[in-house]
Amino acid sequence: MDRSLDIGPLRSLVAVADCGGFQRAAERLHLSQAGVSQHVRRLEAAVGRPLVERHGRGSRFTADGERLLDRARQILELHDETLRGFVLGAQQDVLIGSTEHAAAHLLPTLSAALERASDYRFRYRIDRGTQLREGLAAGQVDLALLLNVVDDPRAVHVGELELTWYAAPGWRVPTAPDPVPVVAFSSPCELRKRALGTLAEHGVPAEIGAEATQLAGVQAAVGAGLGVALMATMGETPAGLVPCDALPVAEPLALYVCPRADLADEVVQVAVDTIRLLLSGPRLALAQ
Repeated sequence: MDRSLDIGPLRSLVAVADCGGFQRAAERLHLSQAGVSQHVRRLEAAVGRPLVERHGRGSRFTADGERLLDRARQILELHDETLRGFVLGAQQDVLIGSTEHAAAHLLPTLSAALERASDYRFRYRIDRGTQLREGLAAGQVDLALLLNVVDDPRAVHVGELELTWYAAPGWRVPTAPDPVPVVAFSSPCELRKRALGTLAEHGVPAEIGAEATQLAGVQAAVGAGLGVALMATMGETPAGLVPCDALPVAEPLALYVCPRADLADEVVQVAVDTIRLLLSGPRLALAQ
């Protein structure tokens, strides 16, 4: 049999039931709504039957969906209990997910502090925020640093990240009604949302002039004069760029520590305390 019921999609199915819909399930799991929908479609392909159907403006589980939901809860309970059994009494590996900016500005100090403060063994994954959210939902990431987390009771707020507009030397803001070209990470991205939202709130016309999946691509596009980008930095101007003071100041982004559901409280507390201490010193940077 070449079909399988993967843990990530099963978690999404249970979250849809528990949260009462796809959007709320996506927020709890740190996924996009499209990602949760894709998970449900994968399950439907595996079992060969529809699991969720439209109902008015919303949706509801089919009889087969309710049947799989019961099994999904049993599978997840056994899966999580099995993993806990293997780490019980042994040194636990903790995988911390972070983005590129954090890898450069935060992780060196964070990793050293965690090694000193805990008996756990830490590993790190550098990825986009969306992939880190999926890793959390699937149990592949133990703890992630994420921006502007919504509707997750496990998320712990650890600080605020100030934002700055950056452009190439000599770049000028276009005269209205010409839109401001914004360079951003591909969607979904909290920095992208904050950049476009800030300009819209101040009546500044804007459009995406270039986008990239990695920080190096964003900085390269800005350096090439393709537009202006909103970034979180620790007072260090990226090489070849200059701050742009001609645009409205953006509100800071909130940084959260987001653990998986069954991560030991002591691990979460060590990470929270360490990052809060770091953020209370020199300003640090993180990009989504």
